[in-house]
Amino acid sequence: MTLSISANGAEIPTIGFGTWRLTGDTAIHMVQAALENGYRHIDTAAAYGNEAEVGEAIRTQVTPRDRIFVTTKVWHTDLADGALQRSAEASLKKLGLDQVDLLLIHWPGKNVPLAEQIKALCDARRRGLARHIGVSNFTLGLLDEAVRLADEPLVVNQVEHHPYLDQSRMLAACRKHGMAMTSYSPIGRGELLNDPLIAEIAEGKGKTAAQIVLRWHVEQPANIAIPRSSNARRVAENIDIFDFALTPEEMGRISLLAKPDGRMVNPEFGPDWD
Repeated sequence: MTLSISANGAEIPTIGFGTWRLTGDTAIHMVQAALENGYRHIDTAAAYGNEAEVGEAIRTQVTPRDRIFVTTKVWHTDLADGALQRSAEASLKKLGLDQVDLLLIHWPGKNVPLAEQIKALCDARRRGLARHIGVSNFTLGLLDEAVRLADEPLVVNQVEHHPYLDQSRMLAACRKHGMAMTSYSPIGRGELLNDPLIAEIAEGKGKTAAQIVLRWHVEQPANIAIPRSSNARRVAENIDIFDFALTPEEMGRISLLAKPDGRMVNPEFGPDWD
């Protein structure tokens, strides 16, 4: 069972399978395992270097293509008008697809005007390269400006989000614009698996720590989580989160784990964070 979120015309499964750092046969086998265990949302990117493997896994699976929501992203060096569309076309060729379900700007570019980036992204949708478009790693200000500039609907801002990093303002901004927020590194690169509070709640529910954190994600309206694993057992566990619920008190206690230095992904080319 995988629920979905409606966002500006897109229906996006609330749990997706992230593929960052999965390469070669491992990428193929883990995407196949994800699809076999009920995932219907696969997230990749040009920068991951695994689009060909993701595409192969999709083609060799019995799940029909029209039931799989595929996301890919354009790297921050390819955001000029023309370059972005060529990157999207190259991604489609590697994936072996005529169209992706969602095309994102992976990181806002500092050397190309935002208006040009968004113009190119919208043009990619009009050309049929993607059913839907969105952004990733955009700050509150950049998101507002992107929505203002776009003449096609933006459906997602994909950002780092986990209990150690409060993204409640971003989630509210996405909802204001009719968008969803996709949370990458949803388990805080594994650090939350050893958190005492998470362990306490997991023991009481008879669930794993990862399942508790992922349930915390999906109980927030308009929030999507895309956990990654190279372990087939954990891949199965991470989507097995729809047979229990967290109480409001448990949700609140987990949210209070947020800390000022909770961000774990902060490359030098990143934006000035809110």
